[in-house]
Amino acid sequence: MQRRATVYDVAAQAGVSIATVSFVFTQPERVKQTTRDAVLAAAGALGYVPSASARGLAKGRTGAIGLYSYDYLLEPSASDVPSSSSPVAFADAHPRLFPLYADEVQRGVQLECRQRGYAVMLGAGRTPGHMPSVIDVAGRVDGLIAFAGSAPPDAIIQVSKRIPVVELGGESRGEGIRTVFVDNRTGMRLLTEHLVRDHGLRRIVYLGGLGTPEFVARYEGFREALSEAGLPVPAPVPSHPGDDPTTIAAVTHYVGTRTLPDVFVCSTDQEALVAIDALTAAGLDVPADVAVTGFDGILAGRLSHPYLTTVRQPMEEIGRTAVRILIDAMDQPGEGATEHDPLSSAFVLGESCGCRPAQHHVG
Repeated sequence: MQRRATVYDVAAQAGVSIATVSFVFTQPERVKQTTRDAVLAAAGALGYVPSASARGLAKGRTGAIGLYSYDYLLEPSASDVPSSSSPVAFADAHPRLFPLYADEVQRGVQLECRQRGYAVMLGAGRTPGHMPSVIDVAGRVDGLIAFAGSAPPDAIIQVSKRIPVVELGGESRGEGIRTVFVDNRTGMRLLTEHLVRDHGLRRIVYLGGLGTPEFVARYEGFREALSEAGLPVPAPVPSHPGDDPTTIAAVTHYVGTRTLPDVFVCSTDQEALVAIDALTAAGLDVPADVAVTGFDGILAGRLSHPYLTTVRQPMEEIGRTAVRILIDAMDQPGEGATEHDPLSSAFVLGESCGCRPAQHHVG
């Protein structure tokens, strides 16, 4: 077997010190471009791959950050591993499934980690009950970022006793747990005000759940806008992103009982796109017969017909901010959570609310 190239071999071939080789792979900004090029060329010629575990041992760290998310294609079963008789049907999945909100946030996490020299370990679960999975990921990393609701609260608390945790859309629940705040309330309020003020819509159905603080904030913005307009505030009709049958059933109920509202205000773009499909399948036109709006600003909403009226979250910045908060917590253990100004969401005017084509703008 051929001997594996070492940092000493690269240093000798490039004519630099082993410290310089280390800096090229860990802090490249400290090395001038010509030297970086020489080191990388030598590493490529020798087939050298730096050992992240060795660097981690020297620092007392793994050099990796965990990201625990949702997987909307996982079957809600006792095992995350699909059997040969019931494979996860990726080929049958609707192409608009990706990228979702979680995917765009993940991109922000990866970009910030790359810039700061950290690897990312991914884990995912569809429903609560995946405690072993999230704990397994947490045991291999220096800190964990988790989407609120992707893992049971007691699992997150358990993990936070060992490593720092940042929840996305969660709550600050004590030492070791931080969160990234986004102003969901204002965006949903602006959207609802537009429906009431500019379109005169009065019969309004809200599709969505209240399972996480961010979903509660969206409903609160909706409630505030209707209350200020002197309109009754309907209770949310249960729906959840990724649970298409529930959303379809909610929409078709109104179609079947001939009590069609003026608009379906959906808590996410995923639900809004499913609602549009259900209405179209029933022979109705969106927005001529009924309007539909979403929340998040995923790519699929910009590609849909009609163009989706929604509220766009700064998804990449959410991921980047989470990494910055987490690394600060890792570098300063024992320090309290650092507060940050809530990230802004933006009302995006499309066509699905009844506005004319080509009026798309962010408000």
